[in-house]
Amino acid sequence: MHMTRIGRRCKAAAVFAAAAIAGFNAAQAAAPYSAFVFTLGSSEPTIYNFINSATKTLDMTMYELSDSTAVADLVALEKAGVAVRVILDREETSTNASAYKTLKAAGVGVVYSSSAFTYTHQKTITVDSKESLILTGNLTSEYYPTNRDYGVFDNDANDVAAIEKVFSADYAHKSITPSDGDNLLWSPTTAEDRLLSVINGATTTLDIEEEEFSDSALIDAIANAASNGVTVRVVLEDPSDYSSEVSKVENAGATVVGYSSSTGFYIHAKAIVADYGLSTQTVEAGSMNMTSNSLGSNRELGIILTDSGVATVIETAFNSDYAGGASQ
Repeated sequence: MHMTRIGRRCKAAAVFAAAAIAGFNAAQAAAPYSAFVFTLGSSEPTIYNFINSATKTLDMTMYELSDSTAVADLVALEKAGVAVRVILDREETSTNASAYKTLKAAGVGVVYSSSAFTYTHQKTITVDSKESLILTGNLTSEYYPTNRDYGVFDNDANDVAAIEKVFSADYAHKSITPSDGDNLLWSPTTAEDRLLSVINGATTTLDIEEEEFSDSALIDAIANAASNGVTVRVVLEDPSDYSSEVSKVENAGATVVGYSSSTGFYIHAKAIVADYGLSTQTVEAGSMNMTSNSLGSNRELGIILTDSGVATVIETAFNSDYAGGASQ
């Protein structure tokens, strides 16, 4: 949901992202959850590798799909006998039309999303009904070089089953009340309450990275945390769009930095790390922005974990982004 941005950010964050991806396979094998940072390069090999790991089924819900490599991989899987199903957002036909046409022609089960949601903004891939990848970013190669985004792999059986059940309902345009499984949060059902639980549960530190920042209940909770002595740091895309919200959390004691270049690094991520390194640590990442529309009218999916590996990946990138942002 932003204008085209061309360019690269040549900072330590890019080096970190590459290292995180290089170490991903070992981390994934050792734990039920793992995370990675988008590469700030021209492609996303970790995502491609996950797509190509499918042997039986692949279900994808994607707000924007405009990545020729990913589309070709999906077509190849279908031709190899994998049952591929894809939901694309109906409001983004200008972006999704090419992928839709190519997938349809190849026999892939592809549909546009239900009008029950303002946007189907979710970005999730599930392979063989055993593992899901929950993303903050879309599969839009145009934005790979500039966007900060994260991915979290989830092997939890209850989470994957919940994701698959919602996928099947959304694919058929049928109503469903999603289950949160063990770790999930969904819009338009539980997202706001679950995000509030992360924010209100912070006892010492609260780090927030967001593209959009306007939901009043969340802003109030962030300000309340800061006023109660929690060290709150916020990284935003174009904070000038949210001047009253920024003022509110800063007046409560939070610090806010931002990025607003029309040609450079773009904060597209949606993530929270509370009490990093403590026994009360919590990390959240997903597709939902901190807006009332995202939380109450869209189809969105996120994950909340206490996992130290996932928290470290996101916190390390956050620290780099916070250090490089402009103070507000």
